[in-house]
Amino acid sequence: MAAAAAKDVIVIDGSYLEGGGQILRNATALSCLLSQPIRVNNIRAGRSTPGLRPQHLSGIELVRDLCGGRLEGGKVSSTEIGFTPGQIQGGNFLADTHTAGSICLLMQVSLPCLLFSPGPAQLTLKGGTNAEFAPQIDYTTMVFEPIAEKMGVKYTCDVKRRGYYPKGGGEVRITTSPVAMVSPITLMDRGQITKVTGRSWVAGSLPVKLAHLAGKAATSLIKREFPDVPVDIEAVQEPRHAAFGNGNGIVIMAETSTGCRLGGSALGKRGVQAEDVGRKAAQMLVKNMKHGGCVDEYLQDQLILFMALAKGKSSVRSGPISLHTKTAIFIAETLTKAKFTVTPEGDPETGTNIIECEGIGLENRHV
Repeated sequence: MAAAAAKDVIVIDGSYLEGGGQILRNATALSCLLSQPIRVNNIRAGRSTPGLRPQHLSGIELVRDLCGGRLEGGKVSSTEIGFTPGQIQGGNFLADTHTAGSICLLMQVSLPCLLFSPGPAQLTLKGGTNAEFAPQIDYTTMVFEPIAEKMGVKYTCDVKRRGYYPKGGGEVRITTSPVAMVSPITLMDRGQITKVTGRSWVAGSLPVKLAHLAGKAATSLIKREFPDVPVDIEAVQEPRHAAFGNGNGIVIMAETSTGCRLGGSALGKRGVQAEDVGRKAAQMLVKNMKHGGCVDEYLQDQLILFMALAKGKSSVRSGPISLHTKTAIFIAETLTKAKFTVTPEGDPETGTNIIECEGIGLENRHV
């Protein structure tokens, strides 16, 4: 067994391409799924604070716990880790960033692993539900979840309490059931935009007026670009018991006649007008509505790992390829040997691109 544990450790340069926490999350998840030991060096080498931050450490510790793996170098500021996976288990697991670190990013690293567990699992994730530099929990439920379901990825997401920068304090429960395998996905026909819906929210001591102002500003900008598309953005005051701290933000989504979903979002900050928060989210959404692709830039990179694992060929028409997506493809190809092709349709920087992948057909031998 000792010889097997030492097999072909794959070394990954953590500073490559996007060079952030995403390399760590995707590499650790695939390491766990494929029983492939890895070593990641130069972690976040180009960042102002290099090495592991608390949220990155929480994520890889969570994967370690759910497969009984071994983690070396697992401490804050570490620039190199070694990970030797064990066997994925069902059961109850807890991960707490102890900061406003993103709960959605904890979910990204753990969800693929738990789909291949022998039984149901429940994750309790603590940190920020609506955090900077990460998908907001509302984006995950509105955009990611329905599209992932097309690939057979099923889970429930129960937001117990919302938490914001700087204190966090949010809590989300994720319940998963194992799958036999992941299905390939075809998202090639964008169809017509049928409606835009969304959620403009405030929490804590902030007045609900801010949510109304952000929602109205977003609606106005979208209507100017797409006058015939119905827009319905709800203004929400989060109940006191369901949110920790003050915060405001907006998540909006365009739905199409073929079932595609495109998102836009923004978070409020001290000194930033509520109208500017709404406009920022609307500009992001409109950009995604105009490029003609079936996915936005955030869903684009989140689908890569599942495409690599799926049994069969996936094809996705996207807008311009993001650096996160290029990084996700690099990690997926390095660890799974799945082959991706990206074919530009016109200008790759502004037009659509077709991402194709023949997945490895990973099977859950427990199901």
